[in-house]
Amino acid sequence: MIPLSDPDISLFELDFVSATLKSPRLSQGPMVESFEAAFASRVGRKYAVAVQSGTMGLLLGLKVCGIGDGDEVIASPYSWHQIAHAIALAGAKPVFSDIDYWAGTLDPAKVEARITPATRAILVGNTNGHPAPWDAFREIAARRGLLLIEDSTEAIGSIYKGRPVGSFGDFSVFDFSQPGPLVCGEGGMIVTDDQDLARKIRQVRNRRMDERFSVVVGGQPSFHVPMSDLSASLGIAQLERIDEILERRKMVEDSYYDHVRSFEGIKDPYMAPDVDEVHWFLYLVHLGTRFSKSSRDAIITDLHTEEIEAAAYCQPMHLQPFYQEIGYRKGNYFVTEKVADRALALPFHGHLNEDQIGFIVKTAKDASLNVGAGSAIY
Repeated sequence: MIPLSDPDISLFELDFVSATLKSPRLSQGPMVESFEAAFASRVGRKYAVAVQSGTMGLLLGLKVCGIGDGDEVIASPYSWHQIAHAIALAGAKPVFSDIDYWAGTLDPAKVEARITPATRAILVGNTNGHPAPWDAFREIAARRGLLLIEDSTEAIGSIYKGRPVGSFGDFSVFDFSQPGPLVCGEGGMIVTDDQDLARKIRQVRNRRMDERFSVVVGGQPSFHVPMSDLSASLGIAQLERIDEILERRKMVEDSYYDHVRSFEGIKDPYMAPDVDEVHWFLYLVHLGTRFSKSSRDAIITDLHTEEIEAAAYCQPMHLQPFYQEIGYRKGNYFVTEKVADRALALPFHGHLNEDQIGFIVKTAKDASLNVGAGSAIY
């Protein structure tokens, strides 16, 4: 099987993790703080707080900002990691808004139309690694007095107007699970320039070391969701090599592009004019409008038959049972549904070679002949 993702782990990571395994601390040791400091520096933020997942990072951020019952948070229904589930877990109402057809990120004008007196925050994602139009969202948030949260769970390394993703929200959230380029097994990071916000998030993340032998919990119970030193040591090593990892993935991306140019009926990868660089989270093939959701799924089945792991990107959140129970229905977000029905995620990682990429694309093209050859692109 050619896997959808395959972590780029070298001897450097193995040696780093081995040293931690031999140390007296596998949790609440020095590695987490070291990872936090290194990651904050990488994305140009003052503070970073490591947690167990991106979803948990968003949940803690919402909690310490006092967002919960009766509040609304605007979010995209279109993503892979879907950390927006944290909005419902916090007790707030997720208010979905439609996306831009080309970039896959939230459309600022559509978001502003969804703002109500109950809106407290906007959760904006750098979807599949493509930066959102941050100038527009920053202006809307400032003018309407809203918290702007940046979802970078699918993005690391991408650049918008000279600044790295993760540097735009009042706080930003990353995730380090597969299939991203930086993996810790599981893990996440909240980054911010607000010292008080970072302090409060640490307070609800877990008890401090100086409370370990005390029955005193503090001002409020913690969620106890710290990152382990083992995960942090892997994260530090991956961060040391992130430029190398991203460069390998960029070479795979270029090879894919060479092969898919002859794939009739798909649209090319898109990069907005104000974006300096995109590092894709997944390699997506956007099938033409004459392909249906079922034909996209048939291509995935054919790929699996040839032992190529592929997947749909994505099942829109507003079409999932939980959100349909609170009133969302098919047809609510036309662009999201149109794009999601035809988005095909192919294997994407630094271990793919030229022959494998050629085989993957040829198999997908052959499968498409039976379900929509010659289809319109847009």
